Amino acid sequence: MKVDVGVMSATDTSSVIYQSLKKNPIIHFVNESDKEMNSDLEKGRIAAVVLITKNASQMPPYTVNVSYSKASQENGNIFKSVLYGVLSSINRPAMAAAAVMAQIPPVAELKETTVTGRIYKTIDFILPGQLGFSLLSSGVFGTAFVFLSLRITLVIKRFFATPVKRYSIVLGEMLARILFSLLGALFIIIIGHYAFDFTLVNGVVTVINMLALSVIGLIVFMGFGFVVSGIAKNESTVPPIANIITLPQFLLSGTFFSISAFPKWLQPISNALPLTYLNDAMRKVAFEGATLWDVNHQILVLFIWMVIIYTVAVKTFKWE
Repeated sequence: MKVDVGVMSATDTSSVIYQSLKKNPIIHFVNESDKEMNSDLEKGRIAAVVLITKNASQMPPYTVNVSYSKASQENGNIFKSVLYGVLSSINRPAMAAAAVMAQIPPVAELKETTVTGRIYKTIDFILPGQLGFSLLSSGVFGTAFVFLSLRITLVIKRFFATPVKRYSIVLGEMLARILFSLLGALFIIIIGHYAFDFTLVNGVVTVINMLALSVIGLIVFMGFGFVVSGIAKNESTVPPIANIITLPQFLLSGTFFSISAFPKWLQPISNALPLTYLNDAMRKVAFEGATLWDVNHQILVLFIWMVIIYTVAVKTFKWE
């Protein structure tokens, strides 16, 4: 696992303490401004913020100031355990020398504080990811199977003999799928809130914002479904093609664990997937109380994906 830790800009990065923490495979240092780190600490997005300073004219040589957050107690305790181990290994030679020469102090002094914040529970991370993947599966598999079936059974061909417009067929299917998917999303949110204490900061307003994001995400994912239905030759080829689209997003989009836990070479791929931005927007709206305008970056990326995927869908979709 990885624990995200903020490092203040004034930290002495040449110190043995910083270098020891940086080499630890559990610790992932976050590169942000001091203001952003303090904000993320209050919201529980990072486990702690650390400031390592060198004492010029007093002993011990270093002072380690650590701020934890009640919003991320579990990860904070993990970092505290790692930090204690690092400081213990560094202080041990000095303590051994102090047994002979009492005037030799430890190498580092630790000062800890705790910032009050909303407790960030596991369900607050898991549920938005599960909701996003539910929308992805519904959009891709549902759309692909329905339109492929309509094409194979010549139902669409019969529609063409009526005054029904082609766009009416597509819009009708999209509206029906959006309606049923929103009911499913609402059910997931309600069960999560009342059965598992999922955080809804602004109550009904938060639910409405999450449903609005669900509509945007579902429209994007239905575009993938149109592409699959155009590529697939028969119903038996739909699952493997659809899984090629859904499985990487399910695994790499931060559904169960933070993207920061992935190797660095894999993170750019994760950050390019549409489900990543939907999950991120959902979590910010639900836990941090962000508005739709506050997550405009995530929405913009989803709209870019919408343009790209529907351009491909127009080229690959087949009516007959």
